[in-house]
Amino acid sequence: PCCLVNFFIHLHHLSVGVCTKKTCATTDFACKNGQCVPARWRCDGEPECADGSDEADAICSKYTNTTTDKQANADRENAMNTKSESRQTCPPEKFDCGGAASKCVSLSWRCDGERDCENGADEDQCAACPSKDFQCRNGKCVAPIFVCDGDDDCGDASDEEKCTAPTCGQHEFRCNDSECIPALWSCDGDPDCKDKSDESMERCSRRTEPQKPRCPVGEFQCRSGECVHMNWKCDGDADCKDKSDEANCPLLTCRPDEFQCGDGSCIHGTKQCNKVHDCPDYSDEAGCVNGLNECADNNGGCSHICRDRRIGYECDCPSGYKLLDKKTCGDIDECENPDVCSQICINYKGDYKCECYEGYEMDPASKTCKAVGKSPYLMFTNRHEIRRIDLLKSEYTQVVPTLKNAVALDVDVSTNKMFWCDLYHQKIYSAYINKASDSSQQVTLIDSLHSPEGLAVDWVHKNIYWTDSGNKSISVATGDGRKRKVLISTELSEPRAIAVDPHQGFMYWSDWGGQAKIEKAGMNGVDRQVLVSEHIEWPNGITLDLSNRRLYWVDSKLHLLSSVDLNGDNRKVLLSSHHHLGHPFALTVFEDHIYWTDLEDETIYSANRLTGHDVAKVAEHLNNPLDLVVFHEQRQPKAPDTCNMGSLPNGGCEYLCLKAPQITDHSPKYTCACADGMELGPDMRRCAIGKLVTATTTSTTVTSTTTPPTTTTSSTSTSAATTLRPTTRGLTTAAPPQTPRITSTEPPRTPAATSTEVTSFSRTSQKSTSTHTPLLVPILATVVIGLLCTGGYLVWRNWRRKNTKSMNFDNPVYRKTTEDDDDEIHIGRHSESIGHVYPAYIYLSPSSLLPTLHPIYLYIVMCSGG
Repeated sequence: PCCLVNFFIHLHHLSVGVCTKKTCATTDFACKNGQCVPARWRCDGEPECADGSDEADAICSKYTNTTTDKQANADRENAMNTKSESRQTCPPEKFDCGGAASKCVSLSWRCDGERDCENGADEDQCAACPSKDFQCRNGKCVAPIFVCDGDDDCGDASDEEKCTAPTCGQHEFRCNDSECIPALWSCDGDPDCKDKSDESMERCSRRTEPQKPRCPVGEFQCRSGECVHMNWKCDGDADCKDKSDEANCPLLTCRPDEFQCGDGSCIHGTKQCNKVHDCPDYSDEAGCVNGLNECADNNGGCSHICRDRRIGYECDCPSGYKLLDKKTCGDIDECENPDVCSQICINYKGDYKCECYEGYEMDPASKTCKAVGKSPYLMFTNRHEIRRIDLLKSEYTQVVPTLKNAVALDVDVSTNKMFWCDLYHQKIYSAYINKASDSSQQVTLIDSLHSPEGLAVDWVHKNIYWTDSGNKSISVATGDGRKRKVLISTELSEPRAIAVDPHQGFMYWSDWGGQAKIEKAGMNGVDRQVLVSEHIEWPNGITLDLSNRRLYWVDSKLHLLSSVDLNGDNRKVLLSSHHHLGHPFALTVFEDHIYWTDLEDETIYSANRLTGHDVAKVAEHLNNPLDLVVFHEQRQPKAPDTCNMGSLPNGGCEYLCLKAPQITDHSPKYTCACADGMELGPDMRRCAIGKLVTATTTSTTVTSTTTPPTTTTSSTSTSAATTLRPTTRGLTTAAPPQTPRITSTEPPRTPAATSTEVTSFSRTSQKSTSTHTPLLVPILATVVIGLLCTGGYLVWRNWRRKNTKSMNFDNPVYRKTTEDDDDEIHIGRHSESIGHVYPAYIYLSPSSLLPTLHPIYLYIVMCSGG
């Protein structure tokens, strides 16, 4: 027995010896206490080993390997060993911060206005503005074209000091405030001068001023021209730019048994101080005191920290812990918070580590990820021009001058091209950025639009997507505009902004109609789904953060800046502010900052995209700043063009090749698409004429003219075939009619080919069956017809007195009559076609109406000479 006991004791010692010896993987670093951490964390300036051995002087002073960027980061930390005589040198593409630490930062961060070196050496001895620029008193640099242009571009007005009144050119109009605009813009119905003097009654009274578009039913037209929802009028929140929706509103008063919230709304009096936030601004719980300190009794039941509140109490936890059941604290995984790191979070016991994606580097001072490469700059539309601001050097330049009403904007970084929509000209343009100031280099891609308000560029497959609120549609076209197609045209009310993700094949858009929402669908138009539909009123701008897989949007009605993931989950409000979000229109995101335009303040703001804090003005005193984008290669990460990866160009598609949504690993990479009115053939690549509506009439010409919101479509059927052809915006004109139009109070007996078709019968199409008769026959027939007409007239007059509804003869030239439209039903017209425009004339053959017309109608037709 003793030997057996000794054997087990010896075995125990052996097992203990084996377990205490831990071997780390080849990719890890073994701490002195046996802990394993990734080798790339060694000598990075932050101790990850519990005993700090990964940052020990003895190790870091000998560790000099510069084969990769991550290893180079570690090499920089070698200099932390002040006792070491050797000093690490930075590679040529890095800037040496100097000093004992000898840290290296990206050379592009030099003189960018941010201290990236701990000693600030990267911002020392920085030159002022380039010689060609004007330097403001506050240090900002602006292009010479902005000096003495009437706008405070510096922010301190130093660019507008000591300026003489400008002299306008021969083809320019001088506003009352001395601003110069193209002469063609004067008296065009659209104020372009800031003081609106180009549209003054004194100047334009003799000219025909175009009628301003009226808002549709259910919307209120502001005095400044915008349209907002009718239920937003007198709601206590100004939505019109001139605040006319809140003018002449009755004062809201609550009943004696109600409590009035701070925003003016009313709740029942019993809901005040009931420990529930019933008012939107929580004012019903303000000032309520119950006098009880729950934390005094058994710490309120909290396991760690109990905090007494004015109403009730709450449990809290120390750093590194979280509440598990509202009272008990447990260990926390910091990486569960998606905003704890700029990009990548790696959790390990007791702490976490932040890292960056490829193309970004960790800023040693701010511990945030910053993009490497060229300086990023912000491009934005300023109504009559497109400008850009260098986000690192604060250089302010003009890209495109003399535009009428630039609204939407996007870029293709790889080709250095820009695209924009002009709402006045109703077109989409493109140009190379370095040549865009020359109007001869600006190419018209898409025309004949209605209200193009959103634009997005597929930088991988070289297509463009846009929204049209007038057409209520979302369309796609090739980058040269030669091939285009409407992708979505149903269940859209007021589509506004659009963004695309060519990597995963999805597009996203906002719709601020009666049922406001944010939706997404495949870039080929399939798999449509709603992402956000609750607590959303006026979603203007949206943007995507592809690195962190989130969507951001601004709500101009609720004054919110919010975000969700790309599945519509994990919603978060970043900023709620009437001051900074008075009327936001568009936004974009880059690195750890989010930028947006505000129409009310005419300012571009920025804030931290993770917290919503650190709100700052980027540019102010603008003129209707609308869309904006960041131009940098990291905003458009590269991906393979799936339509041109194989041997067949354009994926073998005859017309459009569109990226398909990557729903699963087995999803198609792309699908082919055809022009409107066409459909894919059996091979799903070539296009054929779509299924056509056929008419049942014989030897007839079926013509219909419909008026959708943007274009007039004419459909002509010959030999039972229909061809769709877009026409001009104006109404279709026709030759003068030869017979008056006859209306009937009876519905048509024969079905029409479509609900918008009007069947016209031509005399020339009817075959004559008459035969030769004696001369006496026509004479007798004339007498008989005369008697019938006389009798018919007497019968008709008697019938007219007894009936409430009357026959109505429409003169084909003067279409308007004194009769109500509801009292007449046109031959060949269905009730659902009301509202469409029909041809101005119809040929009717009396013999063709014999089966359908009442005898009295026939007498009238014959007597009228028809």
